[in-house]
This record gives sequence, structure tokens and C-alpha cells, in this order.
Amino acid sequence: MAATPKKTFHEVQAPFTATKIQLYAGTPEELDGKVVRIDLTRNLRGKGLELQMKVRNNDGQLVAEPIALELAGSYIRRMIRKGTDYVEDSFTLECKDAKAIVKPFLITRNKVSRALRNTLRLQARAHLESFFKTRTPKEAFTDITTNKAQRELSLKLKKIYPLALCEIRVFKLA
Repeated sequence: MAATPKKTFHEVQAPFTATKIQLYAGTPEELDGKVVRIDLTRNLRGKGLELQMKVRNNDGQLVAEPIALELAGSYIRRMIRKGTDYVEDSFTLECKDAKAIVKPFLITRNKVSRALRNTLRLQARAHLESFFKTRTPKEAFTDITTNKAQRELSLKLKKIYPLALCEIRVFKLA
């Protein structure tokens, strides 16, 4: 029976975030394909965002690439108030060189009709499809964490009806 190597901490480079990642394993090859979850809540001033990254082994160098962003349910529940409506959607769209699943989440300031909610949902879908079509997945993750995508979407939808919250609840590579 072969002796297993002693487990140690291995440094994983994550160029997308400033956080240092160290994973515990015997060899760097064991960590290849492992999914790491990073809570970005403190970096984004209380916005409950969780980043999932997949570790790749490039010639002994461990690099983490983002595969999904998810907004915490507790953050969404905190934002919903009485007397408001919310709009959700889920669809697949094309990035520059990948497909992604996007789930936008909108909260209106007051109760609104179903027709208005439907218009908001369709406009949000059309805008996000055109927004992400010209971006690589890495640029898309950056735009979502820096709030650029949400800000543009909010400004566009504000003309239809003012929103209390305009977020992308889930963005994951398909």
C-alpha cells in the first residue's frame, strides 16, 4: 500500500478577487476541479453575494476561475417590504464565448399590475441579453460585482416604473 503524502496548505491564485485562498490537500493535483465558495458580503458593504470558483491546475500553479455568482436569500428577504411587488425571471443567454444562466430580481416601490410586471420582466431580459452579448464571462462577473450591469438595467427600467431594488440574483456559466 502506497503512503499518502502529508497534507499541507496550497496557495490558490484568484485574479478575480483580492482574497487569498489556501486549500488543504496532499498534492495540488487533488485540488484540480474543486469548487471554492467565497462570501463577498464584506467587500460589497452588506450585499449578500457569494462567488463560486473552480480551481484549475496549470503546471502545478493553482488558479481559481469564477463559475457562478449568487445573491443570498436573506438579503432579498430583507429588501422586500409590505406593499411592494417583485419580478423574477430565469433565462439562458450568450456571452462572447460561453452560455450563462441569468436570474434578474426586481422589486417595485408599490403594488403594480401584472401587465406592468410583465413589461418590466421582458425589458430586463432584452437589456441583459444585449448587455452581456459583447462581454466575456470574466468581464460579466466583474460588471455584476461592481454593480455596473444592475445600474444600467435600473436606469433603463426606471422609465417604465421606479424600482426599489434591481439585482441579478444568479449568474452562472452553463
